[in-house]
Amino acid sequence: MTPQDRAEKCAALMFSQDTASQGLNIVIEEIGVGCAQLSMSVGLNMLNGHGICHGGYIFTLADSAFAFACNTYNQLTVAQQNQITYVEAGKLGERLIAKASEVSKTGRSGIYDVKVTGEDGRTVALFRGLSRTIKGQHFPEPIAKDGVA
Repeated sequence: MTPQDRAEKCAALMFSQDTASQGLNIVIEEIGVGCAQLSMSVGLNMLNGHGICHGGYIFTLADSAFAFACNTYNQLTVAQQNQITYVEAGKLGERLIAKASEVSKTGRSGIYDVKVTGEDGRTVALFRGLSRTIKGQHFPEPIAKDGVA
């Protein structure tokens, strides 16, 4: 199995059970080793009292992209800490795109950056996630000595 095949299989298995992302109509657009791109359209039910996308929905999109990126190695990986900075507002009806990329992966710890953009390319939010690998795999596969299957 190639690393790309592994990443895609992990994403498919995770998404099949991810009712939170499914419920928000989040779409996986791209998956690669240590990276993921997801998108979500801002609906009326996602607006806050200012008439812009509630930050919690933007955070959820970014967090989902982070989760799919750090789970591409067939090792169960969870969030240890997350931080987000909101830069611009998300607008009703627009498609937000979250692109996650691995910055560092050492042992059981990883660092991932996620950039959330509007469909016009402007930066909506910047997110950094710290991950921690826990016991278990998405599907049975031998684990190599370096911890990567």
